[in-house]
Amino acid sequence: AALDSIQTFTGDFQATGVGPSGIPGRRWFYTMAGSRPEQGGTTNFNAPIVPVSLDLLDHDGSVRVVNGQRLHYSVQPFIAPVLNSPVFQNADYSSSDAPTQFVDSVQRAAFYNAMQPGWHTLLKPSVKTERTLSIPRGHYFFALNHDGTCCAFVLVDINVFSDRLFPASPIDSNSPVGAAEHSGDITTRDISTFLFPNTYLYFNGNPNQCCVLGFHTYDFEPGDASNGFREKRYVLNYSSWISPGLFVPGFEDVTALSHEITESVNDPFVGSDGVHGITPWWLSPNGNCQDDLEVGDVIEGLPDATIAIKVNGRTYHPQNEALLPWLEFQSPSSAIGGAYSYPNMSVLTSLSPQQAVNCK
Repeated sequence: AALDSIQTFTGDFQATGVGPSGIPGRRWFYTMAGSRPEQGGTTNFNAPIVPVSLDLLDHDGSVRVVNGQRLHYSVQPFIAPVLNSPVFQNADYSSSDAPTQFVDSVQRAAFYNAMQPGWHTLLKPSVKTERTLSIPRGHYFFALNHDGTCCAFVLVDINVFSDRLFPASPIDSNSPVGAAEHSGDITTRDISTFLFPNTYLYFNGNPNQCCVLGFHTYDFEPGDASNGFREKRYVLNYSSWISPGLFVPGFEDVTALSHEITESVNDPFVGSDGVHGITPWWLSPNGNCQDDLEVGDVIEGLPDATIAIKVNGRTYHPQNEALLPWLEFQSPSSAIGGAYSYPNMSVLTSLSPQQAVNCK
């Protein structure tokens, strides 16, 4: 069925492995944002940034006050540095003769020997109306700044966060995503970012089971007469700005955003049809065991997970990404320089051994 969503191209590869159900497969498929590398040309995606601040609520539903300070955590200080980061600004990369954006450099590296020289996948950022996400008391933890203001960081229950971020129904315009959809701030043709201030998610109601710093997905909404009743898919990510000093050095600023937005381009529909974006099971050096085309997950958390890139006088720390040939179990790699990772080609130097379901 026809979708109302971003521009994509599809491809396939041959590899011996088992899929999600354990059935051996030889041919695997993917859907990526943009146009076919062999075809060339530039695809420009509108990339709305919806800034989202937090209200941490008290038992009565009002914004909680601690030592005279309202627990309102503003995202405003982090918008400009995100706009000025390599995710949206140009820098020098070996995969492109002219300076380009981070995601484009990764895509060009992956398809370096298949692409036309002028092939690009570019993001055009624009800052949209700020939204606020309210978190009920009992579902968050927080640390105040040294001066007592909110906040150094906030931990939020992932289920509560997701339930409140997305619309409960097609007509719900109260959630940040629903409000952005209804106002036209984001459309089905965009690659959208919901930017949060140091907002990290935990599992199972346990703050020790932390931290998710971002995820990418799409919001599914039913079609209507205006779009020929095609299923609407709003491709988007939640990403947290990461202030320095909260995690290991180098794991800061746009590490999460670069990871999620690169994955949005590589697997915009998160394997939801059970075919496109599904890969043979793989086990990466960080211990992740997955069967999907998630180029950031392969590398996240490794000692050399991030790379320092200087733009506009500031050093940023986007995450190195796995290149498609690694997920294709391809040897040697057809990517730039025979690499499996980029921009730092030395992060992944060998393939995953073939795996059974869940790497058991």
